[in-house]
Amino acid sequence: MEKKYRLMATVAAGLESVLGQELKDLGFDVQVENYRVFFEGTQADILRANLWLRTADRVKIVIGSFHAETFDELFEGIKALPMEDYLNYDSEFPVAGRSQKSALHSVPDVQSITKKAIVSRLQEAFHVRTRLPETGFFAQLEVMVTKDEVMLTLDTTGPSLFKRGYRVEKGPAPLKENFAAALVLLTNWKKDLPFVDPTCGSGTIPIEAALIGRNLAPGLTRDFDIEKMDWFDHSLSDTIRDEAEDQADYDTPLNIRGYDIDPKMVKIAQENAKHAGLSQDITFEALAAGDWQPEEERGVLVANPPYGQRLGELEEAEGLYKQMGAVYSRLPYWSKYILTSDLSFEKVFGQKATKKRKLFNGQLRVDYFQFWAKKAEKK
Repeated sequence: MEKKYRLMATVAAGLESVLGQELKDLGFDVQVENYRVFFEGTQADILRANLWLRTADRVKIVIGSFHAETFDELFEGIKALPMEDYLNYDSEFPVAGRSQKSALHSVPDVQSITKKAIVSRLQEAFHVRTRLPETGFFAQLEVMVTKDEVMLTLDTTGPSLFKRGYRVEKGPAPLKENFAAALVLLTNWKKDLPFVDPTCGSGTIPIEAALIGRNLAPGLTRDFDIEKMDWFDHSLSDTIRDEAEDQADYDTPLNIRGYDIDPKMVKIAQENAKHAGLSQDITFEALAAGDWQPEEERGVLVANPPYGQRLGELEEAEGLYKQMGAVYSRLPYWSKYILTSDLSFEKVFGQKATKKRKLFNGQLRVDYFQFWAKKAEKK
């Protein structure tokens, strides 16, 4: 029977349920916790999750977990884990560490003892008495101690999953690609509807919408750390990618548009879309948010306008929110989703949101204001 691993996908605060739903859609049973979602899967599933997850930061294997309140307990607990299943005697394995509300609160000591315990285990498993060379494949480990519960994980991803590889240039305060994808997944957009971003910047939100509309795996053009590990079945790399390619929808026409007041940003957005292979699916134009008028009666709009963190900028941002409110009030059958850190946004915009969701863009608390469309009247 094929070996199953305990897996953990990590995610930004506020997006755990979105990631949980993504994993359910991929066929996994999930356990959702703060900043992470646990699931089980084979080697093929690990690669599939890395390829397909749009909102996750990374996918990790949980090598083991146990209770420890002393450094002796930590050493023995780590040494009891089957490290030789994941590392060769010569693997390069840095150990990152975190500790919260635990007796073992010194992170450098936790890291150091974890490393010593792994070395001891590998020396015994591979009958090596000399120092381990660490010249082989790279494996990033992390030891986390939370309320005296220790968990050791192995990263299978490498550079974070938000690094899709299509962004050749970005503007000021860009959204990470996985955060932009989450903004799209939190809407009611379906690919037969127009999708508009009136403040598109470098184009990340429309590009992520097009990837979703085309059912393209966001990690298709990159590789992952697990594929460099000796114990991984390397025949899966082509198989899982071919399977993902077969699921792409290149036939459904998409109506996705991005606008920005700055023509330079429009050029950057066009270049990024070209690198993503989506330039035929998205139209970018230089246009002020207040000047946009849709031709269609129904659609979905997602905006990440400037937040205005400093005083002069805040006045400018609120002027933009007011303009947007005036234009969008005439679009009852469009759903509007607007991200901002300005908690007085609804007052300036001139309308109370149907729903708002607290998120974190990096360290910054933001709200996702959702204005749902009226149901179209039957003719």
